[in-house]
Order: sequence, then C-alpha cells, then structure tokens
Amino acid sequence: MADLVAWWLGPLDGDGATGGTDSWWEQDADEPAYAASLVKVPLAVAAEDVDLDREVLVHADFASVAGGRFVLDRDDDQDDATWDAVGERVSLRELRRRAIVDSSNIATNLLLEEVGVPAVQRVLAAAGCSDRTTVTRGIGDLAGRDAGLANDVTARDLARLLRHVPPAVEDVMRGQTYRDAIPAGLPSGPDGPAVANKTGWVDGITHDMAIVRPVDAPPFVLVVLTRTDEPHEAAEERIAAIAAEAWERRR
Repeated sequence: MADLVAWWLGPLDGDGATGGTDSWWEQDADEPAYAASLVKVPLAVAAEDVDLDREVLVHADFASVAGGRFVLDRDDDQDDATWDAVGERVSLRELRRRAIVDSSNIATNLLLEEVGVPAVQRVLAAAGCSDRTTVTRGIGDLAGRDAGLANDVTARDLARLLRHVPPAVEDVMRGQTYRDAIPAGLPSGPDGPAVANKTGWVDGITHDMAIVRPVDAPPFVLVVLTRTDEPHEAAEERIAAIAAEAWERRR
C-alpha cells in the first residue's frame, strides 16, 4: 500500500470533526489505515456499559470471528502482568487499564470477549464515525483478517471518537506508558498540557491519538496516522514533529 502520513487537529468541543471551520489543520484525514492498537480506545469506551469490577479467568486462546480459535503469542505483547496471571482471575477494570496503558493484547481480547464487537461498533456509530472506520475482530485474529474482516481507522473518525471519550477513559489514557510520539512534541513540565494518548504500532504502522488539555487554553484533539517503511523510532519522531507544529497552529 502507498505511504500515508495523515492527521487531524481541532477543538475537543465541536460538531463531530466534520472539517471546514471545525478543523484547524489536517492532511489526508479521511484516508483509512490499519488501526493496530487504536482499536483499544473504542473498546475501553464500550466497556463503560459492563460491570468493570467483575473478575474473569485469564486465558490466551480466543474465538476467531472466522470460526475456530487462535492463541496469542506472549512475545508479541508488552504486558507481563496479565500473562503471569494466566489461570487466575483479574477484574475487567484492570484489564481495561492494561489494554490502554500497557497496550496489552491479551487484556484487550479478554475485555473484548466480555464487551463484544457489536458494542464497540455501536460506540463508533454513536461518535459519528464513517464507514471507513471499522472494528470487526480481536487482536491477533489472523483468520479473521485473512477473511477480509478489517480493523481500519481514519484520522477524522478518531477525532470524532476522542470527542466522545468519557472522563473515566480519558483518566486511564493519561497513564499511558508510551509517550514518544504526540506527547514528545508538546511542551513538558508544570506549564505543559495534560495529555491523554493511545499509540498503535506494528511493522510499517505507527499511530498516536490524543486529547490535549493546555493549562491556559481550551482542550484540543490531535490524531496522527503513519504508514511508511521508516523505522518505528523515526516514525515516532515524525509524529512528535507534527505535534510540535500542531501546538503552534492551535487556535
């Protein structure tokens, strides 16, 4: 597929990221890209409707949307705590936190097992996302992928989603471990903004999406999606540079 560097910058409060005067700065904001771990944000929002204090048994095999089951690989994950808890019970609230903060794949699929794909799709619809943004399967469901079931997003649709993130989910996102993309391009220290972000990456894909709350100005959202052959670290630097320019362009 062709390279892509897409972004959308605009106010947190708006009419649904529809473009025009609502958008402060954008590029290729309607071009779809593979979502990677950005699917974890609408899942976290959908989880608001379940009993987050309920505990579930941790396991690493999951039902594929294409039929049969698949098993996640611990080496492809960043969350040792949940993998160490296989065979034990963990609350859905903690699994949601790990899915966002640690970008945990196993926690994501355990949460999705309880919440369901249709609930995630309802969150996207309620946010006004277009049909270019779809969540149809769990992390690592290769059979589902091969059957043509896509997890795709656009920058504009993710901005729409961020405008519908409830405070509890934004609070979780503020604890994000991975801060080398959008947050790295913004001012830091006591006068810097509060940033609630979620990254997503696989080979050739590096994304970040954030709610940014400056100390002395209204909040805004920034989404940057990249699909390139450059190394992950270089893509993060590119996103940080876009975030720095976005900070200067905000109104």
